[in-house]
Amino acid sequence: MATLALPRRGPFASTIVRHLTVAVVGGLVLLLLTSSVNAYRDFQIANVGYYVVAVAGLTVLTGLNGQISLGHGALMMVGAYTAALILDRDNPPPLVVVLVLCVVVTAVVGAIVGAAAARLRGPYLAGATLAFAVGLPGLTSHYAGTFGGDNGLSVFTSPPPASLGVDFPSERWQAWITLAAALVTLVLLANLASSRVGRSFRAVRDDEVSAELAGIHVARTQVLAFVVSAACAGLAGGLLAVVSGQATPGAFSVALSLAILAGAVLGGLGSLAGAVYGAVALVALPAISSNASERFDFGTDVKSNMPLLVYGALLVIVMLVAPQGLQGGVRRLAGLLRGRSPAQPARNESVTEVSVTEPEG
Repeated sequence: MATLALPRRGPFASTIVRHLTVAVVGGLVLLLLTSSVNAYRDFQIANVGYYVVAVAGLTVLTGLNGQISLGHGALMMVGAYTAALILDRDNPPPLVVVLVLCVVVTAVVGAIVGAAAARLRGPYLAGATLAFAVGLPGLTSHYAGTFGGDNGLSVFTSPPPASLGVDFPSERWQAWITLAAALVTLVLLANLASSRVGRSFRAVRDDEVSAELAGIHVARTQVLAFVVSAACAGLAGGLLAVVSGQATPGAFSVALSLAILAGAVLGGLGSLAGAVYGAVALVALPAISSNASERFDFGTDVKSNMPLLVYGALLVIVMLVAPQGLQGGVRRLAGLLRGRSPAQPARNESVTEVSVTEPEG
């Protein structure tokens, strides 16, 4: 008899409670943070909020399911224009309803794109999603009467509730909206990753043939992963439109899709905590590069390309120092501080003994 030690899985209900507890604590910390900074910092935090939603969705698609997408900027565009068209009515529904509709509409588009993408692999999938990101903004010019052409559409949202006070900053209210959406998204995706569906995502990512033999419908699983990721992108696009006050095709270029992918890689593919790090980097790096350009008086061409240079340099550094992203580096550092290898189980981690009978002879 040989004995194989496997980590014991806790009840799924306890996992949900743990995720909700972390979200509530994080929400209280963010509430205090947004209430203690100025309006500009609140605006930056609001940007971090919708980037967290977008990067987390791509993390599920690429990190958990193994599909590469270069078209998430276009999916965000679907959500943004959905919000703009709905809010441009005489009696628009509440913002929560608008954001839910952004999720639903983009999920439908994601199902269509995902059904085609399920037939492709590797660079072919990346090329197809890239073509989607390049081609979709062109529809705004073709249907300028509906989508406003190159000028896009203005997004009109209600001011902060009167109960918060007349002088309550709108930037802080926007930060609360995007952060609440980000926390809800992270809780839902964390529960999904811990569920049977999440395990199916990982099985298809690791070995499609073995997953098929285990009874998993590979194509259906890949489409579902694309739908989940697209729904997150649609929510992020709707939030972006609310924060910026407009939906224009120029805001959803290929550069946005590449930036979201870079954020997912920086944070750590497959890690929802890494999605937070990646979102913070997406907001902080352009500001840092802009300040550096002004300080050293770079030319106009250098200033416009400085964010891409910073992204590229940081990606190279992170891949050399922490190949699993920033979250992987944090886990590795925590393991070293505890005096053990990150690959070893923690001392207080419970294990289940599983008996495996060796074949005779």
